[in-house]
Amino acid sequence: MSLVKETVYIRNEINPILGYIAMLITQDIVLKFFFSKKKIINKRFSIPTNSSVILAPTHRSRWDGLVLTMAMGRRVTKKDCRFMVTKSEMKGIQGWFLKRLGCFSINQLSPSLSVLRHAIDLIGKGEQLVVFPEGVINKYGKKLVLKEGLFRLARLATKKKHSIIIIPIGIAYSNVSPKFRSQFCLSFGQPILISDYLSFTIEEFNNYLSEKMIKEEEIALKNVGR
Repeated sequence: MSLVKETVYIRNEINPILGYIAMLITQDIVLKFFFSKKKIINKRFSIPTNSSVILAPTHRSRWDGLVLTMAMGRRVTKKDCRFMVTKSEMKGIQGWFLKRLGCFSINQLSPSLSVLRHAIDLIGKGEQLVVFPEGVINKYGKKLVLKEGLFRLARLATKKKHSIIIIPIGIAYSNVSPKFRSQFCLSFGQPILISDYLSFTIEEFNNYLSEKMIKEEEIALKNVGR
């Protein structure tokens, strides 16, 4: 992974009106009526109040962002989910909305310094960052080598914020491709304090994180009957 000195314009703030409307439509209307059953398993974990949080979910569907926001968004944590997504997801009308809802894109092969600084600033300010470590929608849950960016980013951010928590999350649907009246389940693993793993190589940490994510996904799958 090489860095490029490209300046990328990123919106620092979420549009409050658009954010409220999006939350109302997605959580109170779309998710409520599209899915027949919603289950969230958090095992009553606790996060220190002075910690920054990086959510690391499996990525099985375009619904993932919506269901994750319902489970860990402003109504639950008092914090917005700030998504790091691929450049392809930020195009057209969808990209226009996502930018104003606090999302930002990254080139996975050559991330720009300005994007990395933005992500580190969000972590330093205690914002809630969402990174899909698999990098792409992995519809059938095939075993993938996790992207290097998450651990690199978290390690860099420890220079600005010591207490950084990564939460492995498994997301599952009752149908491989969610259909009307499908079910979904999110299972949250125990928080990982990144400062305890700074001696790990990227490969070692990614293997560890992958095991935790898959373990949570297996729990979620059982809860939706798969």
